[in-house]
Amino acid sequence: MTIAQSTEFPRPEPVGHGPGAVGTPDEFAELLPQTRRALLHRLAVGQAEGRAPSMTGAVVRDGRAVWTGARGAVAGEASHGDVQYRIGSLTKTFVAVLVLRLRDEGLLRLEDPVGRHLEGTPVPDATIAQLLSHSAGLAAEPRGPWWERTAGALRPEPADLFDERPQRLPAGRHHYSNVGYAVLGALVERLRDGVPWGGVLRREVLEPLGMDRTTLRPEKPYASGWAVHPWADALLPEPAEDTGLMGPAGQLWSTLQDLCRWAAFLLRGDARVLGAASLAEMRAPAVPPESGTWDAGYGLGVQLLRREGRLLVGHQGSMPGFLAAVWADPEEDVAGVVLTNCTSGPAAGALAADLTGIVLAHEPRIPEPWRPLPGPLDPELLALTGPWYWGANPHALRLRAERGLELTPLSGAGRSSRFRAEEDGTWTGLDGYYAGETLRVRRDRDGAVSHLDLGTFVFTRGPYEPSAPVPGGVDPEGWRV
Repeated sequence: MTIAQSTEFPRPEPVGHGPGAVGTPDEFAELLPQTRRALLHRLAVGQAEGRAPSMTGAVVRDGRAVWTGARGAVAGEASHGDVQYRIGSLTKTFVAVLVLRLRDEGLLRLEDPVGRHLEGTPVPDATIAQLLSHSAGLAAEPRGPWWERTAGALRPEPADLFDERPQRLPAGRHHYSNVGYAVLGALVERLRDGVPWGGVLRREVLEPLGMDRTTLRPEKPYASGWAVHPWADALLPEPAEDTGLMGPAGQLWSTLQDLCRWAAFLLRGDARVLGAASLAEMRAPAVPPESGTWDAGYGLGVQLLRREGRLLVGHQGSMPGFLAAVWADPEEDVAGVVLTNCTSGPAAGALAADLTGIVLAHEPRIPEPWRPLPGPLDPELLALTGPWYWGANPHALRLRAERGLELTPLSGAGRSSRFRAEEDGTWTGLDGYYAGETLRVRRDRDGAVSHLDLGTFVFTRGPYEPSAPVPGGVDPEGWRV
């Protein structure tokens, strides 16, 4: 195999879709030359030090690929954005979206035991949420030989995936389980009238997002998978088996261009595939950390990583001969993608995270221009805005788009949260301490606003306002010096 020189693709592929899609040539915004060189340098160092036959990388920002590059070769030619690589456990993020779609359609609840919907499974008591978040305590790997390097035909039935002890730990503790995602794939097939999970994925996710080069089996052009000798610069080909029932844990092949589309979806969502609220639910930590603080965790089908003060969401993947990673920063609207055809050596996950950090260090995100809310403006909602006090702690309530509200502390201490308007006149917390909690406006007998009730906490217009129903009451003598 010859090794080509490092290359930077001449112009990244647009990844926007549908009406108003971004990334068309006349809207394309180039990164600065020093930023592009820093990105290419990081990719080149990763490929050289990791001794990878080939490596490709990309950065997605503002809904489009703003940089793509390659190092090394595939079949003697420089790799490019349409070459397929196996993406391993990145497959799990796709399966999780399929499950969340079923939930949003009312076909299941995340707290349901999987046995309620999937007859005959050896783990009927594991909840769907636990399977998504690897917290059911299931075995990490299926029964039999190393599943990633052997044919799925060795495990033709769901019962063949488990040995006599399918649950290794008490439920509730994070324990990564590939076999748990095989169960989720079977669940998707059962609730989609027997259509295999791969067919459901094609119809419900890949086609709407324009990911035509993401497949269950490799389609040319694709990279071969290699192992690199630990003490010599020599290569050994790796097998690329069809893993059968274990496919939902790591079967997919994809390209740099397609994964840029997937990263854009993880950043911004797409109403045709999954609503913003459900996507935000996937990103939230689903199981408590092992200690009081954490720098890595798991949501519903996505990995979470704290890095340099930022929270990244995405996934890393590995299969024999391949490594892959997608890390997205929703707050900064930037993501990094890395693909390589090497079993071990390159730190694909760290590299993908570094690509996002390089862009933010060289070119901090320019905020969207401020715009007024679309009309008409509801005067009653506007009257709710302004200062509110939890006890003596001042907060500000601001009106956002679609009748949403945002509560933020003004003293530097306190809890902030955004709230979604509900049809019954209440609001539901979207993040922070108040996520899932209900905000209600309470009125007196005359219909005037008395106070805000937020999960039993009372917010008043003045600090410990005597006329409001402050729990425990307010001293009748009031404030004093």
